[in-house]
Amino acid sequence: MGAAILSDLGTEIFIPVCAVIGIAFSLVQWVLVSRVKVSPEKESSANNGKNGYSESLIEEEEGLNDHSVVQKCAEIQNAISEGATSFLFTEYQYVGVFMVAFAILIFLFLGSVEGFSTRSQPCNYDSTRMCKPALATAVFSAISFLLGGFTSVVSGFLGMKIATYANARTTLEARKGVGKAFITAFRSGAVMGFLLAANGLLVLYITINIFKLYYGDDWEGLFEAITGYGLGGSSMALFGRVAGGIYTKAADVGADLVGKVERNIPEDDPRNPAVIADNVGDNVGDIAGRKGN
Repeated sequence: MGAAILSDLGTEIFIPVCAVIGIAFSLVQWVLVSRVKVSPEKESSANNGKNGYSESLIEEEEGLNDHSVVQKCAEIQNAISEGATSFLFTEYQYVGVFMVAFAILIFLFLGSVEGFSTRSQPCNYDSTRMCKPALATAVFSAISFLLGGFTSVVSGFLGMKIATYANARTTLEARKGVGKAFITAFRSGAVMGFLLAANGLLVLYITINIFKLYYGDDWEGLFEAITGYGLGGSSMALFGRVAGGIYTKAADVGADLVGKVERNIPEDDPRNPAVIADNVGDNVGDIAGRKGN
């Protein structure tokens, strides 16, 4: 066998360092995107939203300070962001119940393999060695499943927030040229990409090391237990993708039928509430669902 590129200690250090660098890089990109706006502006008590403020987007360069356009962009962004957040929270409440129920099923099925035995069993790869009982694998698999779902929830939510945060800024930058719009959009996408990979890597690294305190040298049981992590993340993202896709398609068709046919409103006109709902579904399905995976 060839020599290892890194020692065990080097690997233990290299993995979390890479995760921290990814998180730091995503935060830097967030800061660069946020420079498109000036500052949040307090709303009046009559128009106070759920977050207590709305973002006022002001262009920095002279000659582009059309405040009516900028204000309209901010209003549309706030409506999409608030709708996507509300939809995502409601969806996660229902999906969370399923995730807990599915984790219980994982525990029951895996634990019943050996009749919920608490005694160590001979390892499959080496009958002379003893591995941890099936009950322990069932418990840790259910826990890793829930951790994977939680990581997917956090990653999807953060990705949705940066997307709704950057869409109006990308629009405003597009008035200065394709290059600036592309940079803003690319940086906002980099936030999600690096944050997702770094979060998944860091949580998985911590989970493996915590589980290893119990499993010790039983690598077979450890990695059987940790496989639930990927299943949990994929399951949560799957429901986000399907639910968001159904929602956005219903809103899209409704906007076309009511807006263009009955009210003679142009397609994708923000005066049509279904257009806002369509964008809400796009954010939840395409970002929280697809990227949360």
